[in-house]
Amino acid sequence: MDKHSKETRSYNMSMIKSTGTKPEEMVRKYLFSRGLRYRKNVRSLPGKPDIVLRKYKTVVFVNGCFWHGHSNCKYFVMPKSNVEFWQEKISRTIMRDNEAYDKLADLGWNVLTIWECQLKKNHREKSLEYLYYNIVRNIKE
Repeated sequence: MDKHSKETRSYNMSMIKSTGTKPEEMVRKYLFSRGLRYRKNVRSLPGKPDIVLRKYKTVVFVNGCFWHGHSNCKYFVMPKSNVEFWQEKISRTIMRDNEAYDKLADLGWNVLTIWECQLKKNHREKSLEYLYYNIVRNIKE
């Protein structure tokens, strides 16, 4: 059973943003501090990537573990109520993500995903360094 009332749960869910989240800001600040310049949420690209680095022909998606159905992750737990709705919603999100990744790859973009759980304190520095390395190694001078 949910610990919150229906009204409280509804309010909490309505306050979750789709862009400018803390994990996104964390990744952006790190990349900027390493000298990378980017554009945010470019609508002209499939999936409206969170970060677009044209110079490196790379896009980065910063995915929340729950909303994007991160498999085998302790932060992704299927809700116990209204299960059919949530299964359908999350599976649609996963399908939409995969379609966007495929379209971007077909257009020649390097597609990287960093998960919310990779930005927790004990993994953050290693994950961000790995992300940076995967961005800059793809440049052809």
